[in-house]
Formats: sequence, structure tokens, C-alpha cells
Amino acid sequence: MRLLKDALASKVMLVLTFFPGLVVFLIIIGLYLRGRPILAEKPLFSLLFSSSWAPGRGDFGFFPFIMGTLWVTAVALIVAVPISLLASIYLSEYAPRAVQEFIRPMIDLLAGLPSVIYGVWGVLLIVPLVARIAPFFGGTSSGYSILAGGLVLAIMIFPTIIYVSLEVISSIPYELREASLSLGATKWETVKHVVLKKGLQGIIAAIVLGLSRALGETMAVLMVVGNIPKVPQSVFDGGYPLPALIANNYGEMMSVPLYDSALMLAAGVLLVIVLVFNVLARIILVRVERRAG
Repeated sequence: MRLLKDALASKVMLVLTFFPGLVVFLIIIGLYLRGRPILAEKPLFSLLFSSSWAPGRGDFGFFPFIMGTLWVTAVALIVAVPISLLASIYLSEYAPRAVQEFIRPMIDLLAGLPSVIYGVWGVLLIVPLVARIAPFFGGTSSGYSILAGGLVLAIMIFPTIIYVSLEVISSIPYELREASLSLGATKWETVKHVVLKKGLQGIIAAIVLGLSRALGETMAVLMVVGNIPKVPQSVFDGGYPLPALIANNYGEMMSVPLYDSALMLAAGVLLVIVLVFNVLARIILVRVERRAG
């Protein structure tokens, strides 16, 4: 009876282990079935690389929305990654306990705030700031722009990258630090050549988690990015990311032929983009592991 229970428990855990992966495939299949009507009318290449978005005329070009998503995410990562990593290093290696006890609850608070709060804060502070600094870079902007969306999004993904990086850095054995210091290395040299090198895999994973969060964020971004269906030419231009497109339009104007199918296809495209970036990150991790080995 004990062997039977053990075998049954093993089978149940195996099924539960495969279930999350199965959910991803079910989502992909569902989005494909809902997006199939528009694929039957228009070729996928035309949908992905056309810049014309006029549902009333039957034009569903996703290229401005794809580029808007990539622009906003890129700005967010450029801002968030160095700040988050330096914050993680400071909290793990340099900060006194009193500073850690003060900062960690603040990071928890950032992680728990609803995205609409970030959006309102962005409208009140970030948008006017971007409008004021745009002339210094030879441009003009209403403030509702890629830069505003990227800055708000960067602040939203701070907690994700900081916490995962902090856990990775803290898990590195202290003996490695002591060995480096005993050989005459400075504190920063030890961090740079020992701690960061040893924790590189986990840090990349932290950045990937932040990237996934950034790609899928909706409410805060759509409030500050401008929602203009054109390909951005600079960070001061307005944009229209795919999540904002779906959130703004799903459930409305469903009387327009193929509109529902186009939005479901947009969701599928967003899912594919997230999967591609995660696969690329996994490939990078494998290469890092091989070099470390």
C-alpha cells in the first residue's frame, strides 16, 4: 500500500508539474483560434509590418503597436537595470542594517501599489517634466510620450529586479568574499570580479522577470504614453503599446468586422514577443553556465 501511495503521489506531482506549461499552450491555441478569421483575410506578414491602423476600412497594421511596445520596454530597462543592480549591490554589500530595514519596506510598498497609482503619478509629475525637458534636446512634446511611459514602467519594475538580484547576491557564500579580500582585493573589486560573476545567471534571470513585467504592463503605461498609433521616431514621440491597444479597445466597436479577431491576434503577438525574449534569455543563461563551467 505504501508503494502504491508513493507511485500515485509521483504521478500526481508529474501532472501538476506539466500543468503550468500546458496552460501556456492552451492560451496560444485559444488566441490562434480567435485570431484565425483575420488571418484568413490578410497575410500575417502584412498585419505585422503594416503601419496603417483603420479598423473602419479594414486596415489592421500592428507594426506601430509592436514598435511602441519595444520602445517603451527598452527605455524602461535602460533606466531600471543599472539602478536596480546598484541598489541590490549596495543593500547586500554596503548598507548598514538600519538602512536595509528602512529601504526594504519602501521596495515592498512599490511592489504592492496598484498600477493605476503609478499612472496617476506619471500624469501629474512625469508627463509635465518630459514636456519641459524636450526643448533641451531639440524637440517638442506634449509630455505623453515613450519617455514618460518608460520612466513610469522603470519604477514599476524596480522591485522585481531588486529583490531577485538581492536574493541572488545574498546567496553567494561569504567565504568567496573573504578569499578575495585576503588576496588584497578591494571591496569593489571583490563585488565586481567575484560576487557579480558568481551571481550573473541569477541577475540575468532577474532582468528577464523585469522584462516580462514591462512587456505586459497596461494601465499605467496607457495613461502616459499618448496612445498614438504611429511608429515612434524618438523617445519624445507618443506611442501605443500592444497591451494598451487591447485594453482600450476590447469590448468596444465589436460591430466592426474582424476587429475582435485583430485584437486577439494582437494578444497572441504580445505573447509570442514575451516567449521570444524569454527563450533568448534562456540561451544566454546556458552560454553563461558553460563559460562558468
